[in-house]
Amino acid sequence: MDYNYISIEGNIAAGKTTLAKMLAEQFNGKLILEQFKGNPFLEKFYQDTAKYAFPLELSFLAERYQQLIKELPGLDLFQSLTISDYFLNKSLIFARKTLGDDEYQLFRTLFNIMEANVPKPDLLVHLYVKVEKLQANIKKRGRNFEQNIQDEYLQKIQDSYFQYLNQQPKLRILILDINELDFVENPDDYKYIAEAVNQDYPVGITRFYLPP
Repeated sequence: MDYNYISIEGNIAAGKTTLAKMLAEQFNGKLILEQFKGNPFLEKFYQDTAKYAFPLELSFLAERYQQLIKELPGLDLFQSLTISDYFLNKSLIFARKTLGDDEYQLFRTLFNIMEANVPKPDLLVHLYVKVEKLQANIKKRGRNFEQNIQDEYLQKIQDSYFQYLNQQPKLRILILDINELDFVENPDDYKYIAEAVNQDYPVGITRFYLPP
């Protein structure tokens, strides 16, 4: 693996954490996983989005920033690769769709201050999964607070990701369409993905359509 820092991104239930764990194990990489289970605003957000969107997004930003600042600078001498299941900028992507204009402008000001101190990934891998499959994944993993997530919300997040990625000419971005793959149950599917990630890509967006 030629990259030092890879971020796995994608919509809710796209498979980010699972893939990050599998890649880190295969390539002996340091693993950074997003910590969300203790967030006091997450379940409340799905019950009352308008009321809890700002504290939720702000708390996620603070948690992600603190974790990355702690974990990224000192790489293990025996682990030259670091893989995370999120990219700090996802805070901006979600905030754009959940906050009003005034709140978003304040949020963006805080984000810009923090972002300047966090290393950017050498490769950003975005897992593209259609809304129907995302919903199936949500049902399968069974988190109670996620069960009422609407298709419209998932589509808004999907659109926000692609809008953001298309505005990042300085990042090395790999978009993987995994709608026809099951990399958890099918070793061949995982092999396709691992081989795709373990390639040299130019700066900009590369779309990789994996065979079914």
